[in-house]
Amino acid sequence: MLRHFRASLVMLVLMTVLLGLAYPLAMVGVAGAAFPEQAKGSLVEKDGKVIGSSLIGQSFAGETYFHGRLSATTDTDPADSTKTVAAPYNAANSMGSNLGPTSKALIDRVKEDADRLGNGVPVDLVTTSGSGLDPHISPRAASWQIVRVAKARNLPEAQVQALVAQHTEGRMYGLLGEPRVNVLQLNLALDALPKQ
Repeated sequence: MLRHFRASLVMLVLMTVLLGLAYPLAMVGVAGAAFPEQAKGSLVEKDGKVIGSSLIGQSFAGETYFHGRLSATTDTDPADSTKTVAAPYNAANSMGSNLGPTSKALIDRVKEDADRLGNGVPVDLVTTSGSGLDPHISPRAASWQIVRVAKARNLPEAQVQALVAQHTEGRMYGLLGEPRVNVLQLNLALDALPKQ
């Protein structure tokens, strides 16, 4: 019996070291060597300072920026730890709202946002993503905002349209996903334009 126990213990230690330490460390090393930017979180820097990640959405306010998808993420209320408060794009608490299509709260919120934004607003500008962190909008949602952004920045609409087209990513491998626009990258390109 002791012999079986010793063999089991040796296998447990061996597999723990092999599969719990060696394999994960090897995969981290390979990923870091093969995909260095992605392994570091796809961080975006401006003037030597990290300002975000191309994988996590950010809240852009004001008329001079393209706006991304809404975020339903929350955080603990600083005044009462038993409650939560809205915390848009909180990467530590990625989640959707969990409100279904028949939820009155969801229907009312979407209707209110659609009325505020106006006719023809694309659906991704009034709905949240499953993670609450989506950094992309559809090309249609970006195009819908061109007039507002061009007017606010005193730029020709054609120039802003060209910038949107330049930052529109196609389907991965021509098959997977939908065309999309990374809002952070687009807004950084807007900021990089010469002042008018």
